[in-house]
Parts: sequence; structure tokens; C-alpha cells
Amino acid sequence: MPEVVVDFITSLDGYASAEGWPGWWGVEGPEYLSWLGESPENDHLVLMGANTYRLMHSFTKEGEPGTEVLTGMDKVVFSRTLTEPLEWDNSTLVPGDAIEAVGRMRQDGDRSMRTIGSLALCRSLLEAGLVDRFRVVMFPVITGATGRERIYDGYPDVALDMVDSRTFDGRIQLVEYLPRVLDGPPVPPPSPH
Repeated sequence: MPEVVVDFITSLDGYASAEGWPGWWGVEGPEYLSWLGESPENDHLVLMGANTYRLMHSFTKEGEPGTEVLTGMDKVVFSRTLTEPLEWDNSTLVPGDAIEAVGRMRQDGDRSMRTIGSLALCRSLLEAGLVDRFRVVMFPVITGATGRERIYDGYPDVALDMVDSRTFDGRIQLVEYLPRVLDGPPVPPPSPH
């Protein structure tokens, strides 16, 4: 069965972006950019919402480093506001329910999927039990004053079992987990008396 990977880039304090900061917070390095270009998930179908579609398409048009590979990737855009034809190459619009569509693609398809950005979509996929892996790349900046889009606000409690980690350019940290949505905080075992 195809897998679904939630893929985030974040500041150390959990923001998806920050006002006035360049892409990758200006600290992308050659190892990280090379990994982006060679990532084994490049054959995955990319899932995104309309806001991420607009932002990432603008980054590719502006020549933002590391984004050019996205143009050649197959993308599914979930939106009730965009209309076809979509301007960005290899993009398909799905105006219906994203959870139902991803559930069908996962059940009936043969191609794994990964998200890019799209915080609300990722949260909905996780809550629906459709996420197989959860990957976060943390950049070594704190954007407390200028940070926008706190990634984990509104999330349920989630246990994460680490399956991979890596450091790029001596400063950018990738962590990868298998997620398990919890009903609430875990109950500690009773203490022996």
C-alpha cells in the first residue's frame, strides 16, 4: 500500500515561515540542497493546499534555490478557490474533500505521497490516521518575534517513534518518525509499593 509522508521544514521554535526572512531562513547549505535534489521521495506524488501551491510556485518562478525540482514533480492541489487549468506544470486540482481523496489514492493507488507545507491539510491527514511517516527538517534559527504559522497549533497529542535522523551542513537537523495519534497524555504505570 502506498505511504503518506508529512514533510515539514521549520525554525527551531516550530514556525513554518517568518516575516522578512528569506527561503530556508537563509541558512540552506550545499549538503541540504543536494539531499533535496536526490531525495528518494522525489517520485512521490506531492500533496498541497492552495496557499502552499501559490507560495511554492512563486518561489520556483523567482529561482529560489532548491525549489526548481518541484516543477518536474507531480502535484495534487486541494482547493475550493483555485480553478483549472493550473499554471504550474504537472499540477492537478482536486476541488473535493482532501481526506476522502487521499484515502482513495492510498487504498486504490500504487504511488506513495508526501506533503509540502499545507499545515491544515497535514493536520487533517494525521487526525484521519492517513500519515505513515512524519519528517521534520529543523533550521538553526529562532523566529520568536517574526515567526508566522506555528506548525503544531491545533494538533492532537501524538507519540512519535524515531526511525531516522541526519544533520546537514553541520547545522540543519532532519528527524523522521512513525506517528501515533493519542487520545490524550499517556497514563504513567502505577508505582510499585
